[in-house]
Amino acid sequence: MKLEIKLKSFDAYLIEDSAKKIVTLAKSEKAEISGPIPLPTRKEIITILRSVHVNKKSREQFESRTHKRLIILNNVSETLADKAKRLELPAGVQISIKSVTKQ
Repeated sequence: MKLEIKLKSFDAYLIEDSAKKIVTLAKSEKAEISGPIPLPTRKEIITILRSVHVNKKSREQFESRTHKRLIILNNVSETLADKAKRLELPAGVQISIKSVTKQ
């Protein structure tokens, strides 16, 4: 069995810690690990007017970055898949696990 684990977070430090946690779990179960592979960071910039009428040229910009990582685990046992699904990660990290069976 093969697992593809995608992590998303606004905080780069949280996502790195979560990726390390998953890698140590996989190493303890002796699975083959590819990653963590950094995926492109999504950068969203929002521009807001500071004042509506008088100072129209005065604007303020805010930015949010979404960091993503991909971890691929090969030769995964059923116990490792269950442990990965029940893994406690910090708040602010979104995890999606996709299992691919070999044919």
